[in-house]
Amino acid sequence: MKTLRLILGDQLNSKHSWYKEDQSNYIYCLFEMRQETNYVKHHIQKIIGFFAAMRDFKTVLKQNNCKVIYYTLDHKNNTQNLVENLKYLIKKHNIKAFEYQEPDEYRLDKQLVEFCEELNINTKAFSTEHFYTNRKDLALFFKGKKQWLMESFYRDMRKKRNILLVANQPEGGKWNYDKSNRNKWNENTSIPKYKSYKNNVADIVNLIASQNIETIGNFNTEYFEYPINRSQALNQLKYFCEHLLEHFGDYQDAMHTTQVYLYHSRLSFSLNCKIISPNAVITTVLNYWRTHGKHISISQVEGFIRQIIGWREYMRGMYWALMPDYKLLNTLENHNKLPEFFWTGKTKMNCLKTSIENSLNNGYAHHIQRLMITGNFALLTQINPDEVDAWYLGIYVDAIEWVQLPNTRGMSQFADGGKIATKPYVSSGSYINKMSNYCKNCTYNNKEKISDNACPFNSLYWNFLDDKREMLSANFRMKMMYSLLDKMKPEDLNKIKKRASKIISNPDSF
Repeated sequence: MKTLRLILGDQLNSKHSWYKEDQSNYIYCLFEMRQETNYVKHHIQKIIGFFAAMRDFKTVLKQNNCKVIYYTLDHKNNTQNLVENLKYLIKKHNIKAFEYQEPDEYRLDKQLVEFCEELNINTKAFSTEHFYTNRKDLALFFKGKKQWLMESFYRDMRKKRNILLVANQPEGGKWNYDKSNRNKWNENTSIPKYKSYKNNVADIVNLIASQNIETIGNFNTEYFEYPINRSQALNQLKYFCEHLLEHFGDYQDAMHTTQVYLYHSRLSFSLNCKIISPNAVITTVLNYWRTHGKHISISQVEGFIRQIIGWREYMRGMYWALMPDYKLLNTLENHNKLPEFFWTGKTKMNCLKTSIENSLNNGYAHHIQRLMITGNFALLTQINPDEVDAWYLGIYVDAIEWVQLPNTRGMSQFADGGKIATKPYVSSGSYINKMSNYCKNCTYNNKEKISDNACPFNSLYWNFLDDKREMLSANFRMKMMYSLLDKMKPEDLNKIKKRASKIISNPDSF
């Protein structure tokens, strides 16, 4: 039976069981579409990366004797709409069955489910065979529990997969080495030059320009430097193990003006496109550590594994458990506009300037820059989470809604009221100074609260606590901060709130 199989841009898993079958009755299709380039304004490197990886995957399929129909963005038959493209191919090729892998974005899943309901041919959805868990596993795990804590899910995952366990107990004596993963990098360890790939994408750059696709961010070379295929991803993983794993855990939360990547793996794009699997990543890291890494402490390894088998799987599970209503939550009732400097990097606040410029130039920022710099400022200035979501979804090359939305709306903006995070992740300038060198050459003084050169984060922090007292004061993890706020002299708090109001009303002047 002639069957059309759809492959989405984040389903580039060359090890999928689809490709182990006899291919004589299958036609595969991949589409570059305005539907995907335009639903949010993306970083130019994000579009380049997806198109480059998709085109490379097309070549891999053809080398494996698969029949492939590939629509470039300017293809004459490309309707720029997923459903319309599929309808056209089904009619043109007299297709008798349609198959697809389950999308990891709710909007695409809904679109394909509704499309299949209208078809009068056989349809079937398959697993992507990528994650450790299925969509519903996390909701089932937490069924009947009052709070869905990532830590309990993470420990269960470790037990089920026998990862870092000895006699069903955590290897090294601890489940979590997070307290060892919070060091500031003071240039006391050397950082190897990051691994980059010369993926020539000049034709894609020209295509984006010729089709007038509106993008954000910068791209000043003809090469896309992140891995776009399995071979490159495995090479990147090998480089991480040999050169970066040794200090990953120590400095995974650190930030520095001269370093974009520090000891991070740069594998998130490959992982989220399913070019490489989390199981392959974790197995490789553990094998390297056990055979070559006697000098590497367990805290480095556990810190990395927790990000993948814990946080990544947890976020996906939360996404599918809480959508579609989750995308509308705004529990803290924040409605301000995102500052213009989020799109330009033009601000005198050194932490934001550095983090945003890194994002604009590289389509990348690590989790603490996203959470405690840009996300922290957005929450303290009480930005509408819809605007924050759109920015995060657009600006990072690895951003796909299943992982971006719960991280942004939940972890970063606390717009879900605590479904994901147990407290708002807000801080004053002291945390930024503790974890980075951003404050060293900043216009503002991280120790001041109300003077003209006081760090904006300081007044914004106390103002936020006061403004959201009714919603947050009962939170057990916030009680200490509210006790400090209650001890503040009314006249001092009034000055702080005036300073904060000035910043919130015109953030682009700071």
